[in-house]
Amino acid sequence: MRKIISLILILCFGLCFSQEKNVVSLEIRGLKKTKASFLNKIIEVKQNRVLDSVQLDEDMIRIKRLPGISHAYYQVFLTDTDEGYNVFYNVEENFTLIPSINIWTASNNQFSYKVGLYDFNFLGRGIAFGGFYQNNGYDTYSVNFRAPYLFSKKLGLAANYQDWKSEEPLYFKDQSANYLYNNKSIEVLGLYELNAANKFNIGASVFNEKYQYISGDIPEEVPRDLDLDKLLLKFVYDFDKLNYSYQYVSGFRSLLTLQSVTSNNKMQDDFFIGWNDLLYFKRISNKGNWANRLRLGVATNSESPFAPFALDNNLNVRGVGNLIDRGTAVMLLNTEYRHTIYEKGWFALQGNAFVDSGTWRTPGGDFGDFVDSENIKIYPGIGLRLIHKKIYNAIFRIDYGVGLGENSSKGIVFGIGQYF
Repeated sequence: MRKIISLILILCFGLCFSQEKNVVSLEIRGLKKTKASFLNKIIEVKQNRVLDSVQLDEDMIRIKRLPGISHAYYQVFLTDTDEGYNVFYNVEENFTLIPSINIWTASNNQFSYKVGLYDFNFLGRGIAFGGFYQNNGYDTYSVNFRAPYLFSKKLGLAANYQDWKSEEPLYFKDQSANYLYNNKSIEVLGLYELNAANKFNIGASVFNEKYQYISGDIPEEVPRDLDLDKLLLKFVYDFDKLNYSYQYVSGFRSLLTLQSVTSNNKMQDDFFIGWNDLLYFKRISNKGNWANRLRLGVATNSESPFAPFALDNNLNVRGVGNLIDRGTAVMLLNTEYRHTIYEKGWFALQGNAFVDSGTWRTPGGDFGDFVDSENIKIYPGIGLRLIHKKIYNAIFRIDYGVGLGENSSKGIVFGIGQYF
């Protein structure tokens, strides 16, 4: 009986829309920090225009993707005179002023910490602004600004400055050494949104890289110090059909990144790098979520210890270790099932079971490296997610991955936000 009633209501709603009546009033409810003028700028439905159900759905998707919004839904009512519609957009806001504190011990037993503060809804206009300071024996800091709708509903700007220092392992066939790596960069990107599903970023980064030898074995021809000025050109195409409902995600997304890097030093040739992340999410019953990420990447195949694709716990394969190898091409698949174990009010607890797998092309190698057993990594595991539904990206995760095969590692990985 309920299905019959629902069908009748849907048919009536559709018939009403077919009469092409206008939106008499549009009210956005539930706003606290977010400016109504900002939301009115980016949505498609407007007062005194014909109501379009497709635009209503697209507006909900666009609004729920904003960091400042945790959930949104609409209501449509005929006016008392049946001349048009009163439309209500109901939103639930996230808390978006997020401090961060991380403490850890590096492999050299150096006590390290990182503190930061970001506002992901700065001025109530969907702007992300903030920065961090990190000390791991060296001083690192970064300032970031991203305003997707700074100039209009389609055009925005991102700007970032970073001074990064860290001790990095570099690999030379059967040898390895530790270097102090320092990267100072300024990046500016133009952000263009064609529509709710298609976005483009294009811009450039000017940066300086320094490598200073610390310890380890290196071939004679490898320098102990490098000072490199570089220019990076970047193009990003984001096809996004994801839909969010609190901690649940459904739909498909393709994120393509292309970069060209030129250097002033003959030790490092100019190179190209590109990768495509394909993401697919599916709701399973009321409490389950199946999540998948396939990454395909390729770069100029230089026989260099500075290969761009890294094999790392925190990036792609949980349990494998921190920055244990590098490559010039990658095939990576992450798949996991997330299940909400407990949920009440603002809090949710998720459990997950995952399999992370990947393979790399070694620097100077060929695509046959992809099927070399030494390069293939498969790590199944389990984890937990503690989720605050009213704070943006407030997901504390812990995962434990175990490698399959001889001499495989295992380990715990902590982080903020879903792994992908």
